[in-house]
Amino acid sequence: MADAIPYVLFRDDSTGQVMIFAEPAEIITAHTRAQFFDALDRMEEAKRQGKWLAGYMAYEAGHLFEEKLASFAEENREIPLVCFGAFDAPATDGHPLGQPAQRLENREFLTEPKAAWNFEAYQERFDRLHQHLRLGDCYQANLTMPIHARWSGDPRAGFWSLIDRQPVKYGTLVDLGGPIILSRSPELFFRTDEDGWIETHPMKGTAKRGRDAAEDDEIIAAMLADEKTQAENRMIVDLLRNDISRITQVGTLDVPKLFEIESYPTLHQMVSHVQARLLPGISIRDILAALFPCGSITGAPKMRAMEILHELEDGPRDAYCGAIGMISPTGAMRFSVAIRTITLFEDGRAVFNVGGGIVFDSTAEAEYEECLLKARFAVGDRWIDR
Repeated sequence: MADAIPYVLFRDDSTGQVMIFAEPAEIITAHTRAQFFDALDRMEEAKRQGKWLAGYMAYEAGHLFEEKLASFAEENREIPLVCFGAFDAPATDGHPLGQPAQRLENREFLTEPKAAWNFEAYQERFDRLHQHLRLGDCYQANLTMPIHARWSGDPRAGFWSLIDRQPVKYGTLVDLGGPIILSRSPELFFRTDEDGWIETHPMKGTAKRGRDAAEDDEIIAAMLADEKTQAENRMIVDLLRNDISRITQVGTLDVPKLFEIESYPTLHQMVSHVQARLLPGISIRDILAALFPCGSITGAPKMRAMEILHELEDGPRDAYCGAIGMISPTGAMRFSVAIRTITLFEDGRAVFNVGGGIVFDSTAEAEYEECLLKARFAVGDRWIDR
């Protein structure tokens, strides 16, 4: 099914830069609560020994950082809670796994897409969530649903075939044994540098692309003037400022960009930037415990939103809405939010989720349409059964 060598591929479509990590010295995984914190300790130890780490953490790992939510993370899962390879170094340029791969099959990489919820099922959950918003239990929550499909062929060729549809900065393929993760994320979760600075780029607010440049300009102007879009984005900026303040030096927190619009082939997204200087001696576990999962895919207040979403969504999000990234021995790290992310199982099943932030004045019709719009990264404008 896959390349025989375990590897992780990162590609920034905006620059064409590819980074490959292949042939790990070890693969660190955790499928249970008991293994999870041991795995984080092993990652820290590998980093101390000069290793690079590359892999992903499932959304449900976020439950384990909070005693109140810990029972939500099911044991012995099909998708690990955490899965990282420890590597001596990134592969040198020209590694065969970093070369574009062509699909040889005549049919699409993903076929038979079917939304787990039809509109009525979505609306029923939306209405329950809206009741929580009316009661003030939360101000925003990111309701998501799975789309199931079949996949065939070479996952690496499938990964390259998705690039044309929607170029992004954080394209990733993780094949470390078990299910393969293909991610086409446009959203940075956080990055740190060797000087101890951390930044995050929360993305909240979506609109469809126009028919031409003039219509795009109008849509962008409307997004920038829209109070609902700004309020959604500001709520997540405030949440992330609060999360980041737990691990950073007082007086260093800054929001250098607020309400910028990034445009992709099928949609526009509103993005802000938050940055600060980390406290000395902060570990991988400290950073993840403070920030994970990203506020842009949970809601506000974060813990209550996560409880409500657990109650409304039928099963685990798994790799989707988790984080995918790399950690260097010097302490520089980069993680994307695992949105626009497909999980490929050995038996030909594929699953990817879509969702959006629901606030008080959202409507079920518009939000369901937005979910289907976001699915285009995977299936283009093909009909999604529901």
